[in-house]
Amino acid sequence: MMDHPLRHALVDELHARPFPVLQAPAHVVFMALKEPGNSVNRDRGADLALLNDWLAAQGMAAALPGAMHHTGQGGRASLKWESHTEFVTYAAFQPGLPDQAFDPMEGEVFPKDWLAGSAAQRLVAGLIRVEEMPEDEAAMLARLEGWLQAESLAVARVVDGAAVIAGDFRIDEGGYMRFAVFVRPGTGPRRVGRIVQRLCEIETYRAMSMLGLARVRDLTRVLNDLDPRLSALVGRLDESGGAESALHDLLQISAELERLSVQHGFRFGATAAYQAIVAQRITVLREERVAGRQSFGEFMMRRYDPAMRTVKSAEVRLNAMAERAARAAELLRTRVDVERQAQNQKLLASMDHRADLQLRLQHTVEGLSVVAISYYALGLLGYLAKPLAHWAHLDQTWVMAGLVPVTLGLVWWGLRWIKSGHTQNLP
Repeated sequence: MMDHPLRHALVDELHARPFPVLQAPAHVVFMALKEPGNSVNRDRGADLALLNDWLAAQGMAAALPGAMHHTGQGGRASLKWESHTEFVTYAAFQPGLPDQAFDPMEGEVFPKDWLAGSAAQRLVAGLIRVEEMPEDEAAMLARLEGWLQAESLAVARVVDGAAVIAGDFRIDEGGYMRFAVFVRPGTGPRRVGRIVQRLCEIETYRAMSMLGLARVRDLTRVLNDLDPRLSALVGRLDESGGAESALHDLLQISAELERLSVQHGFRFGATAAYQAIVAQRITVLREERVAGRQSFGEFMMRRYDPAMRTVKSAEVRLNAMAERAARAAELLRTRVDVERQAQNQKLLASMDHRADLQLRLQHTVEGLSVVAISYYALGLLGYLAKPLAHWAHLDQTWVMAGLVPVTLGLVWWGLRWIKSGHTQNLP
């Protein structure tokens, strides 16, 4: 049988980004790098070059050209690298735990000068501490309160009690966000790897989705300026006069709204997609409350979801304003068309009046033409009638007088005949 040329590639895509295999105790450093501006069309070759620089420094083999994901082992650390639409992620998994919890020195696996000269910037940076779950839950909570800020601390028992995860979603002095994972003894390394991977994804996609909030704040200021202008123009739709000027202003506003829709359309779509991933990753963790503490889902519901609703409301507002401007422009165009039709009717009436005057003038000129042509015709007939009158012994004066009505009648009939022929040829 002949296979479709993409069959194997599509199946390989299902297995292209495997979960890490991680055994407690361990610690993880993860990052997401994004270029400012239009990162969708970034130079992905530069991403691979930056990755290969790090791999070379660790004594690891370079990634394949055009790779979208890469895993490797160098020394005590294993790396998981992925290229996404807008960003790339790095995760270094190392066995064992440092003496000091969440020591910023853990992040030295990615040197500070490593990004020098690169357009990529650090959007996400986190430390994850993975250790076995203590038997005393109170002791575990005491450790968390010593490591993380209690005000924003989120704690949950996940995956049917296989682990307890915790985080405060705050950036520490070293520039890292901190998460702790307490693993129940006997939990398999693949399950531990899936839990850690989902923590990385929750934080990464949360940060990416909240880029929409930053864009929306600027967009809201622009919409706040356009909204009263649009409302004022819509309020003047029923006023007489100035319709074409109002239409010009309204088309300018519509063009600006369309530009904003094009400029922010991708970010709105990306934000919705990233938000859905965050919600899905939290759902699959199957959280259970720990000692009355807020879970990750509750933390997101109180602080993260309002930000996403703000982005969604801005998108709805932009679309509503664009539709309102389009409807108002259509109404104004209709009004302008009606006014132009009324002007055309007046112009046609004026043309009809002028045509009537021209017809009357034509009739007057036609009568004068009959007299003028008859006069010259009588002059010619006079030369012909003189010898005939002399031969017939008739008075020349009476002969000329008798020719006058005959000539007038023939000239009038001839002009009417010519005019009738031209009229019949008209379409």
